Amino acid sequence: MPRAKADKPRGRMSSYAYFVQTCREEHRKKHPDEAIAFAAFSKKCSDRWKVMSEKEKKRFVDMADKDKHRFDDEMRTYVPPLGGAKTGKSGRRKKDPNAPKRALSAFFCFCNDERPAIRAAHPDYTVGDVAKELGRMWGECDEAGKKKYVALAEKDKERYAREMAIYKNGGRAAPAAEDFDDEEEDEDDDE
Repeated sequence: MPRAKADKPRGRMSSYAYFVQTCREEHRKKHPDEAIAFAAFSKKCSDRWKVMSEKEKKRFVDMADKDKHRFDDEMRTYVPPLGGAKTGKSGRRKKDPNAPKRALSAFFCFCNDERPAIRAAHPDYTVGDVAKELGRMWGECDEAGKKKYVALAEKDKERYAREMAIYKNGGRAAPAAEDFDDEEEDEDDDE
């Protein structure tokens, strides 16, 4: 399938990659209906590559050199897209710093309460150790203990919904439901 001009050229392949590709093709010809178990296949290829002489490897080294020249030629004419590549984290849309912070879950409310106690009791704990301990404690917490944090999470969810409505409304508070009822009553009085 031809690539668009702005697409980055396919990377170059190593001599070992060409060897593995050749082994895979040979295996498919001998066993067309058999699925390839990658781990076992890869181990066999690796073992074969290690015992091959330089003379036997030369064929694959030549293929890799040819591919390197192809890659270098394509890279000379490659023009990256404007604004850089849009892959990975750099491709994500930037978060507006004025947007309201998302609501905390019940677990995170619990963590905010319990983290200082764990750090005081175990000053040598890493961040990961503290997180594991918090997760263990949350798992052992009964429904009555979690109820407080579920209520805090619901309250924070309502806060987030209010702030998000204001944010989406351009910084102006959205009219409350009661305001609509009052306007309808005023309209009824005018008629």
